[in-house]
Amino acid sequence: MTLSEQIIWGSVYLGICFLIEIALLTWCMQIIRVMSIKLEKSKRFVTIASPLTIALIFIVMIHTFQVWLWAIVWVFGDVLADWNSALYFSLVTFTTLGYGDIVLDDGLRIFGAFASVTGLLAFGLSTAFLVAVMSRVLQEESIL
Repeated sequence: MTLSEQIIWGSVYLGICFLIEIALLTWCMQIIRVMSIKLEKSKRFVTIASPLTIALIFIVMIHTFQVWLWAIVWVFGDVLADWNSALYFSLVTFTTLGYGDIVLDDGLRIFGAFASVTGLLAFGLSTAFLVAVMSRVLQEESIL
């Protein structure tokens, strides 16, 4: 892949990951809103723990999906031979752990770096979302 192709395709997959994350976080907000109304008269622990639990479940699901999406790219793009290697590489790249035991050739390094940029931004967005949910829940419970 040329440098410009790596940048274009990396940006495309990064964009796909963020469209998915935004859609699922929006869905999560709607579920939390509906659930909060239903649990208004529940015990305080339940009204605090439930939205946080739902948010965390969604965040884990979103990140897992994104790791799988990148693994699909590696396998179907004939970059890595098997699913085990593709998932492992995708996960250590997405989390920016980067052990370095599996590396891409020169023609894919920039493209591969987009997987780590995706992870950095995804973790940042998820963290901001979780802080917003926690702030809202704690404010509604008059804890803050």
